[in-house]
Amino acid sequence: MKRIHYTAPYVLAPTHRLTVNLAGTGGTGSRVLTALGCIDRSLHALGHPGLHVTAFDPDIVTEANIGRQLFSPSDMGLNKASVLVTRINRFLSLDWEAVPELFPDCADPANITVSCVDSARARIDIAGKLSSVPGGVDHRKPLYWLDFGNTVNAGQVVLGTLTDIEQPPANEYETVSSLKTVAELFDLASVDEKASGPSCSLAEALQRQDLFINSSLAQLGCNLLWKLISTGCIDMQGLYLNLETMRVNPIKL
Repeated sequence: MKRIHYTAPYVLAPTHRLTVNLAGTGGTGSRVLTALGCIDRSLHALGHPGLHVTAFDPDIVTEANIGRQLFSPSDMGLNKASVLVTRINRFLSLDWEAVPELFPDCADPANITVSCVDSARARIDIAGKLSSVPGGVDHRKPLYWLDFGNTVNAGQVVLGTLTDIEQPPANEYETVSSLKTVAELFDLASVDEKASGPSCSLAEALQRQDLFINSSLAQLGCNLLWKLISTGCIDMQGLYLNLETMRVNPIKL
């Protein structure tokens, strides 16, 4: 029998805009923020209140970011989150917020947390924060965690639930109320990561990550989020992407 997850009712018909915390606005996060703007605009067209996004990132724009991330030479020396949120607010007439600090040290709870961080340690920290957040109501109730992660030319997207989502009766499907988060699917503590500081040039950055791995992953992952909100159900909770083999494999429920 096909397994399916029905979206949390509040996500489909919220009394306020859905709140989204975006952790990281670099290679993947800068593109995810742009995709969230597209999702917000499209949701409004469907009669949905849309999204309110708060983006967190303590980093500033450097020369190595220009070309691989969504920054221009005039952005150099400015905070990444502030640059991107200011830009999208002007472009789409939004009032989203930027916090030039590390998530989750100063984050209020949100309906959806999106993480675009570059280490297992950062994901462990986010998992600890989300597990200790009180239930809350409406626009401050934590419901989903969408994580993006990648290596040089491969990556994955994982959508997990932060609480059991009540499922309606469905004789034709096996409903799934709880989706494992990235911290539950993988043993993050055992990941052997090499310490890596910021790249000094675009050429050096491209040795660490393929030019289009971030943008490809962002589009695919945000499509999953779009389906969760716009269709009311999903039959997968993520995907694996490999640009070397040009393959995308779903993570089925």
